Amino acid sequence: MMRTLLVRGMLAGLIAGVLATLFAYFLGEPSVETAIGLEGSSAHSHSAPGAHEHEPAQAEPEEEELVTRGVQSTIGLLTGVGLYGVAVGGLFSLAFAFVYGRLGTLRPRVTAALLAAGAFVVVFLVPFLKYPGNPPAVGQAGTIGSRTSLYFGFVALSLLIGLLAAAFGRKLADKLGAWRGGLIASGGYIVLIGVAAALLPSIDEVPDGFPGSTLWTFRLASVGTQVVLWTALGLTFGALAEKALKSKEAVPG
Repeated sequence: MMRTLLVRGMLAGLIAGVLATLFAYFLGEPSVETAIGLEGSSAHSHSAPGAHEHEPAQAEPEEEELVTRGVQSTIGLLTGVGLYGVAVGGLFSLAFAFVYGRLGTLRPRVTAALLAAGAFVVVFLVPFLKYPGNPPAVGQAGTIGSRTSLYFGFVALSLLIGLLAAAFGRKLADKLGAWRGGLIASGGYIVLIGVAAALLPSIDEVPDGFPGSTLWTFRLASVGTQVVLWTALGLTFGALAEKALKSKEAVPG
């Protein structure tokens, strides 16, 4: 059964990845194109000739573009998000196998939906609120490594605190009931992650004059893409898992 759930989780992740790709392409790519255009115009303005403007310009060799922008925004986007969806779907199925039956008598569809909602908040939304994504032309090249480390470190920290809060809430549920135990565990998570967010350094590298509408549209599309991914994953996997579990229960012996 574990192998069956893993395969169905990866399949659900692939479906979710395709749907998220479509959302990102139609609603996210326009803001990316705008930001790339701004980055190009800014670079052109900074390369204007100065005191030697009357000297003959020497042509600089252009770097060969290994992957065109058209490929990046279509096949590249589908490949990246699709593989991410498959990987997340596999991990999601393992998490589902662990929590199923430990949350009371909830149906597989409901368990999968709750798990997807919790994962969306802990894995994406909370880290995004601390370190929101930025389009091209935002951020300094020299800080990419530190920004990436801070973001993924905060994701790992959020996931760890979330797992501890879930385990603590499960124990409290046996004594205080599921509703009170869940509220206390959620409150504990909010407090701990809030303290961690306050202690970690903030990053604000949005250049002066960058259009706020472009930044807002890009970040809104980023959140929307993740909403589509996790919603589709929870609903699709829930349906597939419930069918598989019912088939197993129907087998005699």
